[in-house]
Amino acid sequence: MPVRPHGRAFDALRPTMIDTGTAPFAEGSCTITMGMTRVLCTASVEEGVPPWREGVGGWVTGEYAMLPRATNTRTRRERRGAGGRTQEIQRLIGRSLRAAVDLEALGEHTVTVDCDVLVADGGTRTASITGACVALESAFQTLVREGILPASPLTQWVSAVSVGIVDGEPRLDLEYVEDSAADVDFNVVSLEDGRFVEVQGTAEGAPFDRSELDALLALAGAGITELLHIQKSA
Repeated sequence: MPVRPHGRAFDALRPTMIDTGTAPFAEGSCTITMGMTRVLCTASVEEGVPPWREGVGGWVTGEYAMLPRATNTRTRRERRGAGGRTQEIQRLIGRSLRAAVDLEALGEHTVTVDCDVLVADGGTRTASITGACVALESAFQTLVREGILPASPLTQWVSAVSVGIVDGEPRLDLEYVEDSAADVDFNVVSLEDGRFVEVQGTAEGAPFDRSELDALLALAGAGITELLHIQKSA
């Protein structure tokens, strides 16, 4: 059987840590580290909502950026607006967070969660979602402590992880060298009750069948269960 980088088992997450309060001026923040991938997540609360949300509740959105030297070579800053990949990830982060929030209970507040990738070694969008949920709940708890909200409007936790088939083997939580060589690559976002928010998957090198899809979803489910425990512990 092929050996994974660092000798990880096929169903093992990378070493994962979430440190909260890393941006003291934000209402909620954390840094999530998964292997070498590291993302700073900050949640900022503003009074008011977009015009089309007035009278119906709050709004939660996400922004995503990769620092120029998060990778082996420098990436230019997106000075003239977000590129296609960035926009896709931002929309995914926002959808994932809103699926976990009672927007009516949030009242007319807008929460923006910024996910800034400090180090990228695969799985930056899934790490961003997992960390963003912790930053968001930290912001909600700040609003509760300040008497702005009676209770947190987070209805349940949301987490995300990558899975793929590399060298014919289903694997959990791909790092870059695996992701770049994967025949099949998936990102899975799930609520803690097991319902999916999003499943993004494609055959990069070879088509996959139903049994392989089921195996990948089972791997992702086990990984997300573990990540949910880490989120709650943080």
